[in-house]
Amino acid sequence: MKKTVKGLTDFIKKSPTAFHAVAELRERLLAEGFDELDESEKWSLDKGGKYFVTRSGSSIISFKIPAEDYKGFYMIASHSDSPSFKIKENPEIEAASAYVTLNVEKYGGMLCAPWFDRPLSVAGRVMVKSSGDAIGVESKLVDVGRDLVMLPSLAIHMDREANDGHKFNVQKDMLPIFGDAASKDKFMTTIAEAAGVKEEDIVSHDLFLYNRVEPSVWGANDEFVSSGRLDDLECCYGSFEGFMNAENDNNVIMHVVFDNEEVGSTTRQGAASTFLKDTLVRVNDAFGKSKEVYLVSLANSFMVSADNAHAVHPNYIEKADPVNRPQMNKGIVIKYNANQKYTTDAASGAICKLICEKAKVPYQTFTNRSDVAGGSTLGNISGTQVAVRTVDIGMAQLAMHSPYETAGVQDVEYLIDFSKTFFESDIKA
Repeated sequence: MKKTVKGLTDFIKKSPTAFHAVAELRERLLAEGFDELDESEKWSLDKGGKYFVTRSGSSIISFKIPAEDYKGFYMIASHSDSPSFKIKENPEIEAASAYVTLNVEKYGGMLCAPWFDRPLSVAGRVMVKSSGDAIGVESKLVDVGRDLVMLPSLAIHMDREANDGHKFNVQKDMLPIFGDAASKDKFMTTIAEAAGVKEEDIVSHDLFLYNRVEPSVWGANDEFVSSGRLDDLECCYGSFEGFMNAENDNNVIMHVVFDNEEVGSTTRQGAASTFLKDTLVRVNDAFGKSKEVYLVSLANSFMVSADNAHAVHPNYIEKADPVNRPQMNKGIVIKYNANQKYTTDAASGAICKLICEKAKVPYQTFTNRSDVAGGSTLGNISGTQVAVRTVDIGMAQLAMHSPYETAGVQDVEYLIDFSKTFFESDIKA
């Protein structure tokens, strides 16, 4: 279990942004003999082959094709992005003739307060000019990789009501300090050095703040793990480990990671895009199958939408449903919602429970209080493009959308076992 949790925390530390998470998965896939496909080129696929394709550098789909004909597609989908602050164009702002701060905006629905008074850094990608006559750019990953900026709180002496609650104005309250007055015009120089490129070659950027506090395993029995970006890199990592160790002789098994779930998924690399549909159609076409056979394959397919769930909070028990109260280290959380914020229905939920039983993994259920509006996830959004039977699951966690979240150590192992069993099953629904 310690080895498994270390694998998770190592993956998270190497993945300060969605771009880095996909790069880590790509390296692992290449090392394991998967062939990389390019959306801008024709595909040639073989039975028994292992492949992956990326889109926009922040979404990735990997899949294994059985040696004989396949019946359907078994998929686990998660997301690579987490709530953060995105750095705007022309990022430097002079403040009080004493500091340089960075101009940022919210990415996703984060808890703002925990971002204060902790070391932060900057990571993402920069786009640099391509060589040659054609107009083009190349993407370069960047991670400054050191304590670079900070969001200092206002002292209690200047805000005596600070502990009574505060509504944060991002444009005023959430601008991190980059340096003193002497640091003017040095931010993009710092980024260029970290990316290993010339500053004048940078055309644009997608840069984000991230929390530098190291992941921690803690608790009376070392039962909890805390880290940034557990939502949703825990599901991404656990399902990937299960996928890599699974084989299925009758179905194509697929590990799917979308970007931009935290901002609605309506991008070319999000769950509402055609990325998954395009990939499935191209697999179908590569083997000369008709459109009707493709539709039959979808009818024989199953998706697990994996995005973390809320654990019952010891200090806010009243915020949870009276009976559906997931706990950390108690296994897979199956998520239900009458208004279809989650895709689970009686059929897909039953299949999920049977998979858990086969894997010898415990399961529990989550629903919101009936008087509280909950969040949504990628399952129902993906279903607008690829309509397959889907169940929404997650692992129970606390402090969701904080830059430092908490989950259960044992649950990482449970998710790996569940995922492997799912990928190797034969499902009839």
